[in-house]
Amino acid sequence: MSRARDPIEELLIKRKVHIGSRSLTKDMEPFFFSQRAGFYLINVHKTKERLRVAARFLSHYEPSSVVVASTRLYGKKPVLKFCEVTGCVPLVERFTPGSFTNPQLPTYMEPEVAVITDPKSDHQILLEAAIARIPIVAFCNTDNTIEYIDLVIPANNRGREQLATLYWLLADMLLHERGELGPDETLPIPIEEFEYRPSEEV
Repeated sequence: MSRARDPIEELLIKRKVHIGSRSLTKDMEPFFFSQRAGFYLINVHKTKERLRVAARFLSHYEPSSVVVASTRLYGKKPVLKFCEVTGCVPLVERFTPGSFTNPQLPTYMEPEVAVITDPKSDHQILLEAAIARIPIVAFCNTDNTIEYIDLVIPANNRGREQLATLYWLLADMLLHERGELGPDETLPIPIEEFEYRPSEEV
């Protein structure tokens, strides 16, 4: 008898969240599953488990103390939608250096935790969060390094569908952890509403 597949893992595979890049860093080897057509594939079981750990961790913070960042175009809509439903604070515009470290700046803020979409494109935010000793949760592709990151969520962190799926799942899990969704409920917003559309202004 074949074992029934986990619906979250099925969703991650269907939405190609497991398809990484053409390179694999030493840091990301623990999350590697196999290689196909030149692409490194990510273990979706580990992605699912890390999403759950992240949701549990974030649930201990006031939403207004959690910043969620993306400087990539495809990540902005998912971040904005995630923050809309969870109450977290989005960072999707140009990040002013010193916003976490220089109290003299008008953009200065003191978050208690940061969620980073891509350590490469969000490097300035990642670096300042590290300097300010802010815990960092980050989506990491197979070619990312994980310096300064406290909690890695292995995933394709650059595709439009993939980012929408990741932020939808994290929102759903976080609301369950907070008790805002019942055990048999799911986030009543389709994944498509988290997905960037070229016709939309973000």
